[in-house]
Amino acid sequence: MLGIVAAVLFFCAFLINAADISTNDVFSSTNVTLLGLTALALHVAGVGAGWARRR
Repeated sequence: MLGIVAAVLFFCAFLINAADISTNDVFSSTNVTLLGLTALALHVAGVGAGWARRR
C-alpha cells in the first residue's frame, strides 16, 4: 500500500515541477518528493505490509 502512496506522491511532485505550479513552501515539489521517498522506504522496510499469520 505504501508503494502506491509513494507512486502517487512522485506523480504529484512531477506535475508540480512540470507545470511550474507555484505553491507555498510546504507543498513544493522537493517536499512532496521527500514524502514519496519516505513512503517508499517504509514500504521496502515492510511497514504496512498487513497482518501475516505466523506458524
